[in-house]
Amino acid sequence: MYQTIIIGGGPSGLMAAAAASQNHDKVLLIEKKKGLGRKLKISGGGRCNVTNRLPYEEIIKNIPGNGKFLYSPFSIFDNESIIEFFESRGVKLKEEDHGRMFPVSNKAQDVVDTLVNTLHRNNVEILEESVVTEITKNANDLFTVQLNDNKSFTSHTVIIATGGTSVPQTGSTGDGYKFAKALGHQITTLFPTEVPITSPEPFIKSKQLKGLSLKNVGLSVLKKNGKQRITHQMDMIFTHFGVSGPAALRCSQFVYKEQQNQKKTDVAMELDVFPNLSINAVTEKIQSLLADEPDKQIKNSLHGIIEERYLLFMLEQAEIPSDITAHHLSNKQLLTLANLFKGFTFTVNGTLPIDKAFVTGGGVSLKEIHPKSMMSKLNSGLFLCGEVLDIHGYTGGYNITSALVTGHVAGSNAAQFNI
Repeated sequence: MYQTIIIGGGPSGLMAAAAASQNHDKVLLIEKKKGLGRKLKISGGGRCNVTNRLPYEEIIKNIPGNGKFLYSPFSIFDNESIIEFFESRGVKLKEEDHGRMFPVSNKAQDVVDTLVNTLHRNNVEILEESVVTEITKNANDLFTVQLNDNKSFTSHTVIIATGGTSVPQTGSTGDGYKFAKALGHQITTLFPTEVPITSPEPFIKSKQLKGLSLKNVGLSVLKKNGKQRITHQMDMIFTHFGVSGPAALRCSQFVYKEQQNQKKTDVAMELDVFPNLSINAVTEKIQSLLADEPDKQIKNSLHGIIEERYLLFMLEQAEIPSDITAHHLSNKQLLTLANLFKGFTFTVNGTLPIDKAFVTGGGVSLKEIHPKSMMSKLNSGLFLCGEVLDIHGYTGGYNITSALVTGHVAGSNAAQFNI
């Protein structure tokens, strides 16, 4: 008989086990794969972006999928608590751009080892390579967790920390949704987020821009009325199937949401390669470069204004022959080019599938969860945390922050339930 059984040995499950075992020694962690913390090991390019040091408001803003739900859990355990957790156990952290926190060693393994060592010190029982098939609750309010080898375990509380369905090689294959549903919970529609975007455009299909990286651009998803739904100013890259890179990954969930809103597959995106300049400033920039070398071919006099492949592509879109000189360029053509630099619109038709995404959108409905304890409102003694919940953020330490915070709150409360 256990006080708490945690299902899933990812970020939220490990933190839930660490928190649950602070006050109680009958804690069991079940992980279906061999090895704990598999997602942590590959996060941040193997360096593990363990949290983010921005103020609450900024963190919530970077968790567009129900981030406001985290205000309550943050009042109990927050990003500074995460930093203190690791530093007090010997893992020094450093702050990089946009508040991202990494181990000074640049080794994700140090983060995983710290969590696992905490579990060992707290006498958590760990079962790896063990697949849970069913969770049931009996008349005495005790949970039975059934494994695929016919073993079963009983506990007062269960924590579902199985992750989403993205990065399935780490073991996140959506088991938690099945368990939560069987225990009465609603699962909102699942969709990929932080994932490359696909496009049916001829210039994508012809691979004309494949591999072209653009720095610090403004990439927007447009609403039906042509207004910007969201804009992200970051780097991006054209691929053989569409667009990728940080700006595209951040826009991806809004492509999905606009497809739902507009009830159609094709939605528009807009690319501004000079997001810090006004249309007038861009026009003047072009005029000035042409005036300096009026006898050169336009493609040469504008050389360096933007990456060459994109410049040639823009001239083509503006129907300006790249070999004419400034003398032959009309004002109308110049304005067309400036407007294309500031807002090239193209069609996209979705994203790569959820198993290629970094993060799963959707999950267990938050209306059914107590934010102060992470306990189910439908099933006392059942706790849920991490990516199995309908919470999703951008990359940059936000999803791990959500996982560790909700994991800690779930673990602390599960350990004290019914004692």
